Amino acid sequence: MNRKQFIGTLGCASLAILAGGLTACVSNKKNNEFVFLEAEQFENLGGWDLDQQSMEQMGSPYLLAHGLGIPVEDATTEIEFPSKGTYRVWVRTRDWVAPWKVEGAPGKFQLLINSEPLNETFGTKGAEWHWHDGGLVTVDETAKVSLHDLTGFEGRCEAILFCKDIDFEPSNNIEALTKFRRNLLGLPEKPKDGGSFDLAIVGGGFAGTCAAISAARNGLNVVLIQDRTVLGGNGSSEVRVWPEGKIQQEPYPHIGDIVAEISPDLFTPKFKSKNAGGGIAYNDARKMAVVKAEPRITLMTEERVINVKQKNGKILSVVSQNTKTAEHTSIKANYFSDCTGDATVGFMAGADFEISSVGVMGMSNLWNVLDASNKKEVLECDCKDKAALTISCDIGKTEQPFPRCPWAIDLTDKPFPGRKNYKGQWGGEDPLGNLGGWFWESGFDKNPITDVEIIRDLNLRAMYGAWDALKNVDKLYPNHRLGWSAYIAGKRESRRLLGDVILSADNFRDHKTFPDPAFPCSWHIDIHTPHKDYDDDLKGNEFISQATTGKQNKYKYKGIYWAPYRTLYSRNINNLFMAGRDISVTREGIGPIRVMKTCGMMGEIVGKAASLCSKYNISPKEVYEHKLDELQELMRQPGNKSV
Repeated sequence: MNRKQFIGTLGCASLAILAGGLTACVSNKKNNEFVFLEAEQFENLGGWDLDQQSMEQMGSPYLLAHGLGIPVEDATTEIEFPSKGTYRVWVRTRDWVAPWKVEGAPGKFQLLINSEPLNETFGTKGAEWHWHDGGLVTVDETAKVSLHDLTGFEGRCEAILFCKDIDFEPSNNIEALTKFRRNLLGLPEKPKDGGSFDLAIVGGGFAGTCAAISAARNGLNVVLIQDRTVLGGNGSSEVRVWPEGKIQQEPYPHIGDIVAEISPDLFTPKFKSKNAGGGIAYNDARKMAVVKAEPRITLMTEERVINVKQKNGKILSVVSQNTKTAEHTSIKANYFSDCTGDATVGFMAGADFEISSVGVMGMSNLWNVLDASNKKEVLECDCKDKAALTISCDIGKTEQPFPRCPWAIDLTDKPFPGRKNYKGQWGGEDPLGNLGGWFWESGFDKNPITDVEIIRDLNLRAMYGAWDALKNVDKLYPNHRLGWSAYIAGKRESRRLLGDVILSADNFRDHKTFPDPAFPCSWHIDIHTPHKDYDDDLKGNEFISQATTGKQNKYKYKGIYWAPYRTLYSRNINNLFMAGRDISVTREGIGPIRVMKTCGMMGEIVGKAASLCSKYNISPKEVYEHKLDELQELMRQPGNKSV
């Protein structure tokens, strides 16, 4: 859709919506003129990143200046005003560290109109998302608008409003704001028709990607809906958790064929851990190429499912919202698979589920550092200012100062993995290799769905606090800098949908045999809690985890364990599969199943089972009841070719 359709001017009816219905129309038509600009619809995002993680709470994604302490390139766009004159400017933003009541506002940025900054600096007020009054600006009928980052420390902007009525104040009510967006952007109440499929898969991580390939190769017409531009989820270049789990095990050695096809090659990590390595190692391009090579797969990226229509325990359709255009699309299917990790589809459909209320495994914000004096590291880095960094390296200007961060977690006198004599659990000998690893984890006391932004932000405060301490207190690493950091949180635990079997940790310990073995598990019963060595004075802000270990065999089990098929479909939504960390397991039972290669094999089984559902017009449950032998025959077939 043409971008200009999303920058509009309407009368006072729309302003009344944006004011939460509390304002009356004014008689002067000129005063009703305004321009509403969604940040994600800037023509050039520059160095700003699009963050969609909190759309359920905000109704829209936002732009993030994730520069690791170096200001990012401006986001720019051209807009047309209904008439020249003076407008009041409002910017929807927040001071992201304000919830912790700490000194400083690191996410500062300016709004430039025709390259001239407004007097107000944004990102400096308010713990919550709100409309920040930017004052008045006088413009002609066209203008260049730019978001100008001042710090590189996570400034964020969600929308901009120019209004001729200088006394108008927009509402922060999400319901009113969402209604206003759709009214102004000219979007119909009814979603556009996205087609009908045999199987709709929501979530493009390892589980969803493998499910789509498997189903397509077994003859189904499939749609794969993913809210990012890349596939792989936690195993993509955006999050960089290394895929684990043994594949292609007896007695079904072809389960894992597709995982092997899409997963990255082994590589030699710089440090002990394979997590948080260079982005190329996660091979996003391979996953995308394999999916696009399947003619029966329709791939929808940058689409986030926001609604589900169901009747009598059966899903009829899902509605997705494009993360850039805000368009809604309805997708119908005979069967659905929830591979979102958060059980988003199942939750909205009314599926039975569980979620931990205390002691939740947190989210990782993986990160790494690089030596700016090492030409090889510079050339291989993922830095947004790579060109400038390369030039500096060539001419020998390699010192990398880092500012003090009084708003970060104060680690001036505290231990953390990467500081002298502190490794963290299973850390390596090189202190730099213990920074930003799997055990840098936050959110143990928070909701992984509704609190995702603040959990991620706590991770970032830990990272910046640690690097500040190493650089400015310990006076180490003068030529090193932060090289890369995830801004998409790497989740471990969320909602779990309930099936006909709820797999427990005791099932693994006892090696309980089920009649419907479907996918092999090899990871230990891996549950994370705050590490006691690093949580002094950090209650609620813990950021280093400790994994369960095999003491007295409590967290280990013997050999490969084949988990049952009945964990992969909903017990009360009769056309819903699931694959990934949201399958039917107990809180402890999630430990062995949540690693990505294992999740990918779940997807392979879902694809095969869905083909039987379609062939015989039966439910996922009926595959177990009546067609288990046929499913097991499919499990013996190679997964890397069509059946």
